[in-house]
Amino acid sequence: MSWLYLFVAILLEVSGTIAMKLSEGFTRVAPLVTMFICYGFGLTALTFALRKIELSIAYAIWSGIGTALIGIIGIIWFKESVTLLKVISIILIIVGVIGLNLTGEH
Repeated sequence: MSWLYLFVAILLEVSGTIAMKLSEGFTRVAPLVTMFICYGFGLTALTFALRKIELSIAYAIWSGIGTALIGIIGIIWFKESVTLLKVISIILIIVGVIGLNLTGEH
């Protein structure tokens, strides 16, 4: 169940970050409210995940996968620039998260 909480926490954090972008600097109310709700529930889900998953593993996965997803969403949805360095960096984040997960508890 802890891994499900972690997965939900990642999705909520990514959703909150997208809402932050859509709030246009705190000028649009609906995305702003969505952002606070997503971050609140996301951190709650992360807290529940930490009941069974080691902090170093859970946080690395949460932040790493969240960062990689936001990078990919930024490129696809928000039409951000794509450079070789950006793509390699996203791949390295994912490889790092996999590596940490392989060294963690089983």
